[in-house]
Amino acid sequence: MKKRVYRVRMQYIFEGVFEVVAKSREEARQKVIQNCGLVLAWNIRSTLPDEEVNWAFSTHPDVRTGRITVQEEQTE
Repeated sequence: MKKRVYRVRMQYIFEGVFEVVAKSREEARQKVIQNCGLVLAWNIRSTLPDEEVNWAFSTHPDVRTGRITVQEEQTE
């Protein structure tokens, strides 16, 4: 029986907010861009001090499957 290798495009969408202490919208935006993010298989992260940031994200992403293509056939 022949098996195939399939490439499945996926999107994992985490949506939430970072609350940061800042003097302006632009400063808040820059702080989040430069200091906050998500590391797969790890956690939501921030390099800002705890008193300057708080976050609220669902730990269950919206999962979307995209196009599926055959990469190659394999024989057993």
